[in-house]
Amino acid sequence: MDKKFSFRIKEAASVDIPQILQLVKKLAEYEKLSSEVTATEELFTRNGFGENSYYKALLAESGEGLESTAIGFALYFFTFSTFKGKPTLYLEDLFVLPEYRGRGVGSKLLKQLARLALQRDCGRMEWSVLDWNEPAIKIYLGLGAQPMNDWTLYRLEPAAIKKLAGK
Repeated sequence: MDKKFSFRIKEAASVDIPQILQLVKKLAEYEKLSSEVTATEELFTRNGFGENSYYKALLAESGEGLESTAIGFALYFFTFSTFKGKPTLYLEDLFVLPEYRGRGVGSKLLKQLARLALQRDCGRMEWSVLDWNEPAIKIYLGLGAQPMNDWTLYRLEPAAIKKLAGK
């Protein structure tokens, strides 16, 4: 890569879904979870740009016009904190292609998310990180993020959801 590396962050649009899905698959590879990916372009379109929008995304790109390349993304949504009485910006995934790491792409994505959280008057920003991902943990701690050691994440998969719903 040349020394004049430049990139930009933009709000993702529906035309960016193929690049986002490709980055999601690269993230799954990195996290050793490729077998978990069942997302499709159609699902991303319907759930991000359809009647109901459940997520938003930022896309990091290098290059210009038709030569631009997606090099990273941040997918987020808003939840609500009952204790704060304010929204929370929840970062579902942040990923930068390995060859672009250490060049400020991830930091710029996080800074843009922080600006969005301020614009929306969020009481906090939250995300999860795999406990073995030491490089990410080091970055997050350096930003002032605090681990929530007293909390355990729980999840219901579709079969358990159906059972709980009595279906």
